Amino acid sequence: MTQQIQRRETREISVGTTAIGGNAPIAVQSMCATKTRDIDATVAQTSQLERAGAGIVRIAIDNEKEVDALREIRTQTKANLAVDLQENYKLADKVAPFVDKIRYNPGHLHHIEKDKAIADKVAWLADVAGSNDCALRVGVNCGSVAPEFLERYPGDQLEALVQSAIYHCGLLEDLGFEQFVVSLKDSDPTKVVAANRRFAKAVPDVPLHLGVTEAGLPPQGIIKTRVAFEKLLAEGIGDTLRVSLTLPNERKHEEVEVGHAIINDVANGRFISVPDLSGLNIISCPSCSRVENEAFVNLAQDVREMTEYASKHDITIAVMGCRVNGPGETDDADLGLWCGPSTVVLKRKAEKVGSYGYDIVLDALRSQLDALIEQRSAGAA
Repeated sequence: MTQQIQRRETREISVGTTAIGGNAPIAVQSMCATKTRDIDATVAQTSQLERAGAGIVRIAIDNEKEVDALREIRTQTKANLAVDLQENYKLADKVAPFVDKIRYNPGHLHHIEKDKAIADKVAWLADVAGSNDCALRVGVNCGSVAPEFLERYPGDQLEALVQSAIYHCGLLEDLGFEQFVVSLKDSDPTKVVAANRRFAKAVPDVPLHLGVTEAGLPPQGIIKTRVAFEKLLAEGIGDTLRVSLTLPNERKHEEVEVGHAIINDVANGRFISVPDLSGLNIISCPSCSRVENEAFVNLAQDVREMTEYASKHDITIAVMGCRVNGPGETDDADLGLWCGPSTVVLKRKAEKVGSYGYDIVLDALRSQLDALIEQRSAGAA
């Protein structure tokens, strides 16, 4: 595919056989939604994503048993593998021999070894990555910004997000480690655009990974992603990207196809005109291996169907599939569903309403939605 996008000049890093930044083509990646310990299914999905054009395939690792599975997965695939450590950065030295990139979230480093300085933890990660010829991704997310930066920039979460990323770039570069890429993500595409513009201006040489977190179900999730990606790619911002959609496993490769389609459209001057996003906004996690109950995907679809009657109301409903994204990334939504193994926590902003079985949570959500609509209507009157 010929790309005519004039990108900003960044340094080039290597993730296995895939180059990111510099003059390399924009790389599209995705994440397995299979359970990592299901080795056969994960290897099959890795191949599925590769066939669709994924240059990097990410796998979630949360414990020692999943590390054992990763070791076997590595023997069965030549794909460029990345891992997402989330809240357990101490697994890095165990997974590094089997992967090409490690993603860590600055906002999660404080969860373990709280008496150790963040700079020391980053130094250890850089040493592990360098010793194993791994790249790093510094992945900052709207729902898990490091507390230190939220305190430093009260009331300005976006600036806290950007400054956290800039700080970690400084830590890594002071250590002499340059094989890293940065991502700044939010579920709001306008915030994704603003954050990446700010970062690209402040740190122009670091490659950027683009993404809209919890974009949700197609086609709305694709529209949200295009809103951000078209603007940024047209400005030369973005060296690799991932489209995060809520999809069943057999359709997971569509994330990759959509990513390539967006790149191709921008490269050929084709832009899709989209209206300002208004009305009901349903945010949902991309289906991935951290999802604790596969009923989450069906629940997200059911929420969309059940709430159609409220489509004209400016209300955000978040449907999150795991304990990593559930607690923090439902706080900003008007109503949130945090899906656990057997029950779903229903929230109104940061307040917990209750826990419900998957078979009855829709009724509870509708009751809260009706109450919220009535409250806002009374306020408007």
